[in-house]
Amino acid sequence: MEVPSIRKKDILTEPGPLMVSKSVQQYIQAGVAGFHIEDQIQNKRCGHLAGKKVVDIDEYLTRIRAAKLTKDRLRSDIVLIARTDALQQHGYDECIRRLKAARELGADVGLLEGFTSKEQAQRAVEDLAPWPLLLNMVENGAGPVITTQEAQAMGFRIMIFSFASLAPAYLGIRAALQRLKTDGVVGTPDGLGPKKLFEICGLMDSVRIDTEAGGSGFTNGV
Repeated sequence: MEVPSIRKKDILTEPGPLMVSKSVQQYIQAGVAGFHIEDQIQNKRCGHLAGKKVVDIDEYLTRIRAAKLTKDRLRSDIVLIARTDALQQHGYDECIRRLKAARELGADVGLLEGFTSKEQAQRAVEDLAPWPLLLNMVENGAGPVITTQEAQAMGFRIMIFSFASLAPAYLGIRAALQRLKTDGVVGTPDGLGPKKLFEICGLMDSVRIDTEAGGSGFTNGV
């Protein structure tokens, strides 16, 4: 008996309406404020790397439609952000076409990822006005650095900094480990001991909950 072959496409199917709907429902139930629905293929990559590929516009709009229907069904005010990464593969005009179509389906906000210039970013705001656009600012990424002040002047309504904590964390950890290697200590500042770090992570809330419930876990203090 001949055994049917399994193609790569059979395994790596694109996210369909059911997957999108389920994800949106879980976001709503978790109290998430907003989310992106994008048009990259399932084997996606960071928006600031080369070689991105996107699905066709019909597939993209199916995702947007499924998200909007789920949002309406659950009567949620969660913010549906329609994102496109089509700039590398298909150019600016196709991005605008996709975002306008998503807007017509009821997406709340648009996101064109990977602007190549400030002029292009400004043009996108104007071409899609008065629909609000989100700017994803990644310093030293594929696009220009745009400050919060510049973004506001351009007319962007939301701005996120995807690497705002990752890059500083990397630099801080790297510097600490280099000092450990050369000086034999990490060099943690005075006052930033274990208790302080635990307090930042919610230690006192744990103490309060235990004490109010009549527990004895913190009878001897912390």
